[in-house]
Amino acid sequence: MRPAEIETLIAVGRPDIARDGSFGVFATSRPDLRANRYVGQVWRVELPGGTARRVTRGVSDSNPRISPDGTRVLFVRGDAQARPQLFVIPAGGGEALQVTDAPLGVGEYAWTPDGREAIFLARVPEPGRYGTVPGLDAAAEPPRRITGVRWLANGLGYVGDRPAHVFVVPVSDPEGEPIYPAAPNLDESDDRSDVPVARRLTEGSVSYGSLALDGRRVVVVAETIESGRRDLRSRIVSIDIDTGELAEVLGTQANLSVSELAASGGELFALAADVGDDGQDFIAAGTGLFEISGAQTRRLTDPDSVDLGEAGSHLTVAEDGVLVQQRTRGRVHLRRVARDGRLDTVLAGDVEVTGHASAGGRTLAAVATSDSFGELMLVDGRTVRRMTAFGTQAAAVSRARVDEHEIIGRDGYPVHGWSAVPEGDGPHPVILQIHGGPHAAYGIHLFDETEVLVDAGYAVLFCNPRGSAGYGRAHGRSIRRAMGTYDLRDVLDFVDAVAGEDPRLDAGRVGIMGGSYGGYLTAWAIAHDHRFAAAIVERGFLDPVSFQGTSDIGSFFGDQYVGTAPDEIAAQSPMAVVDRVRTPTLVIHSEADHRCPLEQATRYYSALTRQGVAAELLVFPGEDHELTRTGQPRHRVERFDAVLDWWARYLPVAP
Repeated sequence: MRPAEIETLIAVGRPDIARDGSFGVFATSRPDLRANRYVGQVWRVELPGGTARRVTRGVSDSNPRISPDGTRVLFVRGDAQARPQLFVIPAGGGEALQVTDAPLGVGEYAWTPDGREAIFLARVPEPGRYGTVPGLDAAAEPPRRITGVRWLANGLGYVGDRPAHVFVVPVSDPEGEPIYPAAPNLDESDDRSDVPVARRLTEGSVSYGSLALDGRRVVVVAETIESGRRDLRSRIVSIDIDTGELAEVLGTQANLSVSELAASGGELFALAADVGDDGQDFIAAGTGLFEISGAQTRRLTDPDSVDLGEAGSHLTVAEDGVLVQQRTRGRVHLRRVARDGRLDTVLAGDVEVTGHASAGGRTLAAVATSDSFGELMLVDGRTVRRMTAFGTQAAAVSRARVDEHEIIGRDGYPVHGWSAVPEGDGPHPVILQIHGGPHAAYGIHLFDETEVLVDAGYAVLFCNPRGSAGYGRAHGRSIRRAMGTYDLRDVLDFVDAVAGEDPRLDAGRVGIMGGSYGGYLTAWAIAHDHRFAAAIVERGFLDPVSFQGTSDIGSFFGDQYVGTAPDEIAAQSPMAVVDRVRTPTLVIHSEADHRCPLEQATRYYSALTRQGVAAELLVFPGEDHELTRTGQPRHRVERFDAVLDWWARYLPVAP
């Protein structure tokens, strides 16, 4: 795969299915270089054996949901100001009708049971900010008074002056009489709008998220910015749609950090992790399924062996249980959890499940595989059927031959990972890739980062060292207060074992690269091991000291991973050992990265150049921590071009 061929990577979003199981809807998304944005539409597929077809023609339509009676579909589309708004179409397709006009766009949403209204979350800007006063530039806004321990969020920016609130809005019949724009009129009482008027259910500075709907009750997580120390424990509240009455469902004394709620028939479930009495023990905290009844919680999955913490995971309440996504050894399987905690497998094998829906005895799952970035699969009884073929183009340009390995490290610990090797006998120069997190994992899905390097002639090694997810809780917690120890040994041992045994790999010509935590471990490795021809340190966690006061997670992340004592921090800090680095290093970062702020990169780069290390700094404007995944398509290609240029100079394919 060449850099520009990222256009072949078509992702399939979370699907929905009609209550009788007769059809499903989903949205696709892919990077488009000409438009320099992500494009995609809503699709419909008849079940069980239909062919998927587009039912919208927007530039970037997403997140479709079918009305309870199966006649309409709500979805998200950018309005004239590119703000994400709710639109509705007939279920068979047709012209879309705008439903919301939120000043900053909408977030999560759900149909009410009668299908007459939609409940949605939307951020409400403080008066005078974010374009609420025409002609008032952001630089001319009044100062922000910050009194809490956090104020920024990666991918969003400031949070305290635009809390997310709960709204209800009527959903018009898309086949009914349109609402026509009003002509100029001296009668100021004519306040007709092109969209229905939404009714706000919550007020104040509290922000609401993780929306679930049960009858005429909305259940959400209420989030308050802390004035003292960071507290990751969630408070769950319910809101009566008709009266607006708010009641607490579960307080912080339950010690749960909730990422997803699902409700049905009076039952309430949460995807959550126990973060302890201090509210900060988040490292491999054992994200699992909880049942909430009154003020009582009951864990339905084992925290040590069942890991439901995959980013973007959600819950589907079905008649026979709750569907969850379990990550395990580079895969993400779809499991069903019964009310008694029994686990059944719905969809397993070499897949990474990214979304799901279930009704009428059928289950739809969006998946990524080794030969496709996204497909829709149907589980109908014991039959599993692939309903789409979006990966055809990507598979045609994939040139990597991937093998799976498990090696035994120097201390007897197993390390699981993969090698991707170009065609030919080699020996090919080797690049070690290190993932972010650290409690994340490489998987088996088609991966552009690996594909581009293999296409250029490099063998790529990537593994899930201690600290990664999907291998049990003990594996994930093993580097707490010990970063750069077991994890460094694991990745180096993996290189030694795999490259040393495969004659196609040149074990004497190795580069190293990684992003986020991978940037951390790359910077740490080149300070302790000088075997590498060159390195790429990207969006790295490089200085725990300054990270505390600059990152959106700085108020707790470093404290938990590297500790708070100065000597303890220094023993795990790449900045503390940067003077040992001799490896040529490319530092890549984004200007709007609030997760690992730009100063992490500039200070590290400055230290390298001051001591005479061959180094370059590449800074992307307008991008945040997610550049390699959701950044502007042209920026993603330009980044690949810079990466390949760096390797061509310091680790050329022809020695």
